[in-house]
Amino acid sequence: MRLKEIDSIRGIALFGIFLVNMLDFHSPAMYMSLGNWWKDPLDRFVLAFIDVVAQASFYPLFAFLFGFSMILFREQAMKKGRSFPRLWIRRMAALLTIGLFHAFFVWHGDILITYATTGALLLLFHNAPSRTWLFAAMSCYVPHVIIAILIGSEPTRQQEAMAQEALKHYQHGTIADIFWQRLHDWMYVNDAAGFVFIVMTLLSFGLFGGYVAQIRASLSVRIIKRVALLSFCIGLPLKLLPYWLEKNEWTEYVQDMFGGPALALFYAAGMWLVSQKRWRIIADIAACGRISITNYLLQSVLCTFLFYSYGLGLYGTVRPFVGTVGAVVIYCLQVAGSRKWLQHFSIGPVEWGWRAVTYGSRPLFRRRR
Repeated sequence: MRLKEIDSIRGIALFGIFLVNMLDFHSPAMYMSLGNWWKDPLDRFVLAFIDVVAQASFYPLFAFLFGFSMILFREQAMKKGRSFPRLWIRRMAALLTIGLFHAFFVWHGDILITYATTGALLLLFHNAPSRTWLFAAMSCYVPHVIIAILIGSEPTRQQEAMAQEALKHYQHGTIADIFWQRLHDWMYVNDAAGFVFIVMTLLSFGLFGGYVAQIRASLSVRIIKRVALLSFCIGLPLKLLPYWLEKNEWTEYVQDMFGGPALALFYAAGMWLVSQKRWRIIADIAACGRISITNYLLQSVLCTFLFYSYGLGLYGTVRPFVGTVGAVVIYCLQVAGSRKWLQHFSIGPVEWGWRAVTYGSRPLFRRRR
């Protein structure tokens, strides 16, 4: 079962994630503040814009869609008399395999491993009533403060040294240098506390998405409009908090952990409402969302070629403004390309393989004329 609204939301989420990821594609953003590196006012404006509009909003949005889609997948499996748990486990195992290859051989910022882990945990709730999904979603979100304190932060000098290592290896390193740097970067983000923190974050939104999917029949346009308005009025001020007050660890924590999800809810509700319009651009964005994994991986392949030494070697030399313009251009090309692709094929190439492993059979690929 496909819902055009879900594909549209997934398509816009792919764009938001790309805006954030682009900073890490072309710079050691995970180890340093790019605002201290790039002093140009335009670059600083772009960084602030991405921080407010995109940071910490679109990964939760994708997790929400993940949980929502799981319920649709379960409904279809039950309708066809198939074993949902068995299909879902195969589906998550395939996603994990794709994620492992992506993380260790393409780009360290992979999120598919985490989504596969989250999906496996969601299976524990597949027979639970909708209220349990909502309660579990709220319960998973409570420990964030404790885990955030445990994670802590490394000394600035060590982070600066790590940034210089990343610059050296991604700009001029061999394939082996890049592999080990990629592995180091992945482990830096995904240590034990960090991985649990990310999984719990995504699990809470996946559970909430599953809850919404189960009660979707009761959601009127009026309710969705109210959700959009309320989440915007809450989310935007919280995202702006570090710019209104002092920018420190706690204002940024509130910005990301509460403002980010609130804006994610606004984007979901807003795109759901806009998707009711018969606008060409919405249909094109939905096409991009329909083959989102292919497009997500394509972004990584293209950008690592542009910025790593085995390609053009532009790592560390691209300003945030230029990189963001590049992300917009690439995404627009993906939207146009996705529309063209789906005129001839019923599914994306990666999605085709994913579905084949899930069901143990070859799905239709080329559209019949």
